[in-house]
Amino acid sequence: MFFERPESGEIAVLVHLDLAEESEREDPKEFEELALSAGADPVALITGSRNRPSPQYFVGQGKAEEIAEVARQHDAKLVLFNHALSPGQERNLEQLLQCRVLDRTGLILDIFAQRARTYEGKLQVELAQLEHMSTRLIRGWTHLERQKGGIGLRGPGETQLETDRRLLRARIKSILSRLTKVRKQRDQGRRQRQRAEIATVSLVGYTNAGKSTLFNRITESEVYAADQLFATLDPTLRRIEVADVGPVVLADTVGFIRHLPHKLVEAFRATLQETIEATLLLHVIDAASEERDANIEEVSSVLHEIGADTVPVLEVYNKIDLIDQAQPRIERDDQGRPQRVWLSAATGAGTELLPQAIAELLGDEVVHQTLHLAPHEGAFRAQLYAQNAVLDEQVDEAGQLALEVRIQKRDLLQILTRVGIDPERFLPPVEDDPW
Repeated sequence: MFFERPESGEIAVLVHLDLAEESEREDPKEFEELALSAGADPVALITGSRNRPSPQYFVGQGKAEEIAEVARQHDAKLVLFNHALSPGQERNLEQLLQCRVLDRTGLILDIFAQRARTYEGKLQVELAQLEHMSTRLIRGWTHLERQKGGIGLRGPGETQLETDRRLLRARIKSILSRLTKVRKQRDQGRRQRQRAEIATVSLVGYTNAGKSTLFNRITESEVYAADQLFATLDPTLRRIEVADVGPVVLADTVGFIRHLPHKLVEAFRATLQETIEATLLLHVIDAASEERDANIEEVSSVLHEIGADTVPVLEVYNKIDLIDQAQPRIERDDQGRPQRVWLSAATGAGTELLPQAIAELLGDEVVHQTLHLAPHEGAFRAQLYAQNAVLDEQVDEAGQLALEVRIQKRDLLQILTRVGIDPERFLPPVEDDPW
C-alpha cells in the first residue's frame, strides 16, 4: 500500500518451528488450515526446533538457506511462518529469500480482510492491518537513501517515510472516528433490548467449531457456514422464541484461535461487546477435535482477556456425529442445572435439547396454575393472552373465568402490578429465610 515489496503469489512454503517454551508452540495442522483458508497453495512444510528464535531470521542461518532453496525449487513467491516475526526478521528474510514473507499475524489479518462483509467489519480489519503495518513501513524504503548529515549524503528516503507515517496516522484516526459512530449505534440497540428485557445469547468458541451451522439450525437462517477457519467474521443477530422465556436474541460471533493477535482483539472490541454484555454464552466445542481441551482453554483465555469471563456459560459439544456411539444428552451439575449439551448441528441430532437447556438457565420460576378471575377483570385476561400464557379457559354459569396459565413469575408480577391486582391473591408471599 505505502511501500514496495516482492509480489505475492498463491504457491507458498510453510515454516514451523517447535520452540522449547510450551506457551509459544503452535499447531502445524492448524497452520496449514489457516494457509488454505487464505487461498494459499502450500507445496512444502519445513519444520525444525530451537530453544529460542534467532534474532536475525527467527530460524537459524542454515534453515533459512534451506527455505530459500525449497522456495526456488517450487518457484514459490510466498513463505508463511507459523510464528510472530519482528519487522527486522521479516525484512532480513525477504532480502535472503527474495519473496514475500508473512507471519502468523499477517496471515490471520489477510483471512479477516477476505471475510469482512459489513461496513463495521471492513473498518475493524483495516484498522488492525494499518496498526500492524505501521511498524513495518521502514523496510519498504531500504532501497532509498536516508537523510544524513554532510554534502552528498542527503536523500529522499526519510522524507517519504515520514509522509507515509502521516498518511497512516490520518487514516487510523479517520477509522477510529467512524468506528465510534458504529459503536454508538450498536450500544443503542443493546440498550433497547435491555429496556425490553430481551435476553441475549451469544455463540462463542474456537474457529470452525460449528457455530454458524448451529446458528442456522436453531434460527432457520442461511448465514454463511463452511468447513474452514474464520468462515464467520461479522456478527449476525436473530430473534428466536424460547419456551418459558419468550423472545431471545441469538448472536453468532467471530471464532477464536490460539494466540489471537492482540491487535485483532482490540480492533474487534465493538463486535465482541455482544459477547461481553450477553446474558448467556453458548461455548460451542468441536467434540471430535484432537485439540479439544486445548481449544477450550484458549477460548476461556480470550473471554478473560475481553472481560467476558463473568458471563454464565453453557458448553455445547458439537459434531457428535463424528464420535462413535455418542448420544445427544444434557449433562447437569450438582444443583441439576444444565452444564453441557451434546449434539450435532450438521445432522440435527440433539438440537432440540439446546432450547430446553437455555430455558432452564434463563427462565425464572415458572408459574403453572389455574387462575380464577371475576367477569370485570377482562384487562388482566387480555394481558395474559398478549403474553401467550393462557393454555385453557373455562367459564362457569356465574361468568367466573378459570384460566390455566403457564408464565414466568416475573412476567406475572409485572402484569398484576400493571392492572392493579394484589399479587398475593395468586402468588403466596415469599417466606423469610429461616437461616
